[in-house]
Amino acid sequence: MEKVSSPINPVIACFSPTLVRQLALHEQRRDAHWGRHFSAASNSLFYKGTTFRHLNHLLPQQTILELGGGKGYFTQQLRKVCLGQNHITTINFSEASAEGTNYGRNKDELEAPSFDLAVGIDLLDSDNYFAFFQSVYQLLKPSGQLILFQKQSRSLWGKWSQNSPVLPSREQLLEAISEAGFIEAQVRNYDFVYGPLAGLAPRFLRNMSVLLENTPGIQHFSDSLIISLQKPPRQKLQPVTSLCFHPELKGAFSVVIPCHNEEMNVGPLLADLKGFYQDYLHEIILVDDNSTDGTAKLLQSMAALDPLIKPLFRKPPNGVGLAIADGLQAATGKYVLTMDCDFQHLLPELKDMFEAAAQGYDVVVGSRFSRHSVLLDYPLAKIVANRGFHLLAKLLLRKNFRDLTNNLKIMRRTVVDNLQLTQPGFGANAETGFKPLLMGYSVKEIPMSWINRTPEMGVSSFKLMKVGSGYVKVLWELCKQTRFGSRQLPLESSGLNGTK
Repeated sequence: MEKVSSPINPVIACFSPTLVRQLALHEQRRDAHWGRHFSAASNSLFYKGTTFRHLNHLLPQQTILELGGGKGYFTQQLRKVCLGQNHITTINFSEASAEGTNYGRNKDELEAPSFDLAVGIDLLDSDNYFAFFQSVYQLLKPSGQLILFQKQSRSLWGKWSQNSPVLPSREQLLEAISEAGFIEAQVRNYDFVYGPLAGLAPRFLRNMSVLLENTPGIQHFSDSLIISLQKPPRQKLQPVTSLCFHPELKGAFSVVIPCHNEEMNVGPLLADLKGFYQDYLHEIILVDDNSTDGTAKLLQSMAALDPLIKPLFRKPPNGVGLAIADGLQAATGKYVLTMDCDFQHLLPELKDMFEAAAQGYDVVVGSRFSRHSVLLDYPLAKIVANRGFHLLAKLLLRKNFRDLTNNLKIMRRTVVDNLQLTQPGFGANAETGFKPLLMGYSVKEIPMSWINRTPEMGVSSFKLMKVGSGYVKVLWELCKQTRFGSRQLPLESSGLNGTK
């Protein structure tokens, strides 16, 4: 059950009286600004809360420390995104400063609480940042993470604003973070929905912000920064608790995962998939698409140890669409979940997709471009291509959707039985998205975060120009079959590839 606590001495004791006074000043100025622009601020703070949740892939029962809770504007939004599943402790620096107590005198005698996660907004300046990092370090558990949203003075609006703090350079920030003992530090540009403009066209600005945040050069003029860092040791998220909350879904899911040279990814993916969702799994179908590394041998050894794992080994020609079609044809579960091998970091967020399936939707799509999705370090060319393609598709098909071409979908058995895939490549992802919608099935899009593949995860086989023709071909064929959106696509009685 989610709780919100008042400031407690062991936490405050980690901050010197001087630092508390400095942070209280930022807290008060920030809250005054939010109070003057309450409607716009609420929208912005909810988006920040959603970003915090997705960036950390928040798990139930993780403890959260909110730094600089102030009047509770952000606390309210944090409660919403946590869904009552996390304990939240807030520090109100203004109240602590006003009390005037010498809380730092016996701080060495107090045992400071440890938190899994910490978050703060607009608290740093060029005078306090090093002391701030040192203080927060004491409050985090090993492998705990700190996320800061910080307005920057170099933004387009900040050049004319007198309220923007003077910040150290990125190099100075990263050096201070390292000296304080943190690792995995990243400073990213974030949010082009400038405060004074947010009330005019928030939806349009939010959509543009996703584009601009990932545009080289322009991204440096964002309104804010996201500063993320981790306390040692470097440790991956471990699925210590099941995320299976719906008994009616027990043993209902076949998971179809196309694999091409995924030797580095498949092991960690399956370990966490089973750790989080073991009770939901009926089978895991790993489709080896003619890999040239050790993927096939690894799948064989894993299948020998785990009856849930059922590998398929394809013969040439290669093609992710062909691999998905073969996997769907072999699946026997009540539902089918399709996903890629590099989706390991998204696994905690799949609980929202399972929730939608439990509510009765026929198809659930993990959407990268929903209004509450978070994209970090996403290739600009792929954003432009995706948005342009979906805009054209909405106009031609006369349907409303945000992002249906992602290979992260849950489909009911009846949908799979009536689905015919024709594209051998990535265009099949458009077919699994558009065809169920046009056949009249209920489709639900779930916001999904997206962080680009890291070097240790291998190289994506997605080539923009190469796959574009496949997507266009799918759209054109669907337009012809539905007379440009004026009719519903008939159910495919022949099933996948005409075999079911």
